[in-house]
Amino acid sequence: MKIYLLTVAAGLLLLASCVSKKKFLASQAELQRVRTDSTSLAGRVAQLERNIADMTQNNNSLQQNINTLKQQLETTSRDAAGKIASQQSLLNKSKEELADQQRKLESLQGLLEQQKKNADALRQKMADALIKFNSNELTVTVKNGKVYVSLQESLLFPSGSAAVNPKGKEALGTLAGVLNGNPDINVNIEGHTDSIPIKGRFEDNWALSTARASSIVRILTKDYKVDPIRVEASGHSSYDPVDSNSTAEGRARNRRTEIILSPKLDELYNLING
Repeated sequence: MKIYLLTVAAGLLLLASCVSKKKFLASQAELQRVRTDSTSLAGRVAQLERNIADMTQNNNSLQQNINTLKQQLETTSRDAAGKIASQQSLLNKSKEELADQQRKLESLQGLLEQQKKNADALRQKMADALIKFNSNELTVTVKNGKVYVSLQESLLFPSGSAAVNPKGKEALGTLAGVLNGNPDINVNIEGHTDSIPIKGRFEDNWALSTARASSIVRILTKDYKVDPIRVEASGHSSYDPVDSNSTAEGRARNRRTEIILSPKLDELYNLING
């Protein structure tokens, strides 16, 4: 009986020893697995940390790029705004200058139109005053805003002379009456001849044409009191003909004195130069 019990006890001890060893081995295996998993997990964590660091660096770089782009955009916007403002200012200035030029143009057109009306009215006054003289003795026309009173040699002078005859003085007196009634008119007197060289007391046709213009100036200013400041005299010899010098009729037309009446253009000049 004792032997049996000892045997049983020994078996139980052996059995217990085997169970404990299995648990121990199992525990060791589990521990090794946990350690392996822990090492793997640590590696993965380290890799994730490195990834996070890289992503953080990239994010910081991107943020810097964003900030740089924002600054560039703000600078560009300011520059663009400045350019736009400058261009707008230039545009406004151009518009103002255009409007000013338009106003000047309208004023100039108005003055030119008024000058034309005044010239037409003066031509009519002069034509009415000189109506008693024939068209082959004088003509009154308007050209380039000026009134031209063209008096033929036959009305004013004997051939080759600068002394005004009585009928010529009468015509000049009538013309002077209109001039004195229109003090804002300037008077330019031009002497013209044909191309036939002069013989006698005058050196040449230049001298004759100038002497004739001067004779008319003296009559207008001394005899008929036209203001001398308004009057000019010039001689053109045969170099400004109105007809051919190859015929007697043409030469007769070229032997003339033109009294050119021009309205004072102070207002017009001030507008142009202002």
